[in-house]
Amino acid sequence: MTEEIEVQASSGNVFEDLALENAEELLVKAELARRISRIITTQQMTQTEAAEVLEVDQPKISALINGKLAGFSTARLFRFLNALGSDVEIVVKPKSLPQAQTRVIPS
Repeated sequence: MTEEIEVQASSGNVFEDLALENAEELLVKAELARRISRIITTQQMTQTEAAEVLEVDQPKISALINGKLAGFSTARLFRFLNALGSDVEIVVKPKSLPQAQTRVIPS
């Protein structure tokens, strides 16, 4: 009695696959938060130390690390990356694909 499981290929954006509004923005924010979290971990910072550097309270760092991003704009996440010693570069160029696409390129 084996049930067949239906598998659907991802679009590459889980938020789009879940039909969430602003899927591209959500994907960008998630990637920025992942990078911020990785920097904090790599630099072996506590959440309290990170909060001091980023000029926020520790619960905001906890929310960020746990993917609760509703209170964070992309601009704010860019500022956090700058404060943690990373440059942020935004590139605008003609589309290479027929559909509009937003992506974050890993460094």
